[in-house]
Amino acid sequence: MLENIFNQSGQGSDDKALSNIRVLDLTRILAGPWCTQNLADLGAEIIKIERPGNGDDTRAWGPPWLPGQQTDLPADSSYYSAANRGKRSVTIDITTEQGQALIKRLARISDVFIENFKVGNLKKYGLDYESIRKENPQIIYCSITGFGQDGPYSHRPGYDFVFQGMGGMMSITGEKDGLPGGGPQKVGIALADIMTGMYSTIALLAAINHRNKSGQGQYIDMSLLDCIVALGSNQITAYFSSGNVPARMGNAHMSLVPYGVYPTLDGHIIIAIGNDEQWQRYCSSIDRHDLASDEDFTKVTGRIVNRERLDANLNQTMQTRSSADWLEMLEKNGVPCGPINNYEQVFQNEQVIHRKLKVDLEREDGARISAAASPLRLTSTPPTYDLPPPIVGQHTAEILQQLLNVDDGELAQLRKSCVI
Repeated sequence: MLENIFNQSGQGSDDKALSNIRVLDLTRILAGPWCTQNLADLGAEIIKIERPGNGDDTRAWGPPWLPGQQTDLPADSSYYSAANRGKRSVTIDITTEQGQALIKRLARISDVFIENFKVGNLKKYGLDYESIRKENPQIIYCSITGFGQDGPYSHRPGYDFVFQGMGGMMSITGEKDGLPGGGPQKVGIALADIMTGMYSTIALLAAINHRNKSGQGQYIDMSLLDCIVALGSNQITAYFSSGNVPARMGNAHMSLVPYGVYPTLDGHIIIAIGNDEQWQRYCSSIDRHDLASDEDFTKVTGRIVNRERLDANLNQTMQTRSSADWLEMLEKNGVPCGPINNYEQVFQNEQVIHRKLKVDLEREDGARISAAASPLRLTSTPPTYDLPPPIVGQHTAEILQQLLNVDDGELAQLRKSCVI
């Protein structure tokens, strides 16, 4: 059965999809770490470079903190831990000449160099693309910034919230203006960061494949603004086609009705009717044959034009039964529908449990991490979770000694000089 194939674990390192790829990761916060965690789940070796002492900024973004930690080190936040499994942490001060030399030595033996510093910041340390390419002409170098490497805004800083606003997402998210709760809303997760991480993963895999064919490395310029704009997809095409600027519609859908949240006797459920056949099945399920035969509603165009009258009818009917009753009846008839779960309910759901969407890891210091598993399902090279999110600097000596042949004396000198 496929479920048994997908749930395989414990492959040897050489069997993993990206086991031949070493990534030198100079990213922090979320977009870059999310990208490199994707690569780690698929078997790439990720060397996470962090500042000595504090490490990645998000280690301190708590509470909540990781439970169970049994060391004197500052506790790590759950935020940090959500995006940094599968990596080894090396602390290097890149503002020092010795630190820069160590980064260059690691770059010579790496396939990918990824960073999310402000435009131009790494050039003053000799760690920009042109400098690193001299060390390793085949390197794939990926920069993640807010606005990209060029243009009038390229030197501006910015966080996810800013880009959800600038990129149009907040103009279509939230209840209609004039209604209770109306006005712009951001999405409940850092969508610009997460999607930039995902797009960056795609770009890196494409560049790796190109290098396999051509032997050539390249530079990748990723921007949070670019990615959040691209995510607008059908809304943007609709705007260019019609000239009408998309607006907030709450839970309603611009092109489908009924397609939204409907009140029940004890809460709310989602109804998502995608075609006229489903509409007929829905009307039969809720015993509203009058709506099924009403020519104003038989076709999707009519349901859109007469949205307000139809929704008023449906709201009245849906409030006569409980959410559980409606879901059972609708699912029996193949009507697309679903509950509105909080995250406690999500991980109690039998389908989520069956798909093993929770992964539990424990660090050597006793810290326990439970997180969302990778959604990728590959039969031969499924994601694996061999390393928990690392303690800051946990692997500094190991990496420098194994990969760069740094001896004990040099290691002690680097520590004394606060380079590592």
